[in-house]
Amino acid sequence: MSVKQTLVTLAACILLASPAVADGVTIADLQAPAGSEATIAAARAFYDFWNTGDEAFLARAIAPSFTDHTPPPGRPQGPTGPAVASRQFRGAVPDLSVKVEKMIVAGDYVTVHMVFSGSFTGKLGNTQGRGQKIAFIATDLVKVTSGRITDNWHIEDNLTLLQQMGIAKVGE
Repeated sequence: MSVKQTLVTLAACILLASPAVADGVTIADLQAPAGSEATIAAARAFYDFWNTGDEAFLARAIAPSFTDHTPPPGRPQGPTGPAVASRQFRGAVPDLSVKVEKMIVAGDYVTVHMVFSGSFTGKLGNTQGRGQKIAFIATDLVKVTSGRITDNWHIEDNLTLLQQMGIAKVGE
């Protein structure tokens, strides 16, 4: 095999092994897994809920058996947990928006990397906002079964958020 043939074969292998990308969604399998449309629809509805606070999106997205595997202390488990979290956070940041930066679908699992942003004009705990701009990242891993999210593992950059809100100070 010539060098040119080897390079063409290598390029073809790389292209075939690369995840398919469409509309900000990456399908990790070479062929979209069966049911991936329903999986993507559930994930999009969940993040539309986080972006808008509209609980109709949440009702479409999550299963009655929904489990949050990484809830903060005091957050209710089950489908009411995200609703309570959204209402509390929107009380502190009424203009909250969530932008999905990347969504990767692999079978029944979806990994979502997003950016939360807004203005801290409300109250969080005992701290009253003064209009501080906030922007922090978060990443979720959700499991979707029969077109509904059943499980969620998440991590947020809470240190950045609390610093921007003036609640946490680093280096003092």
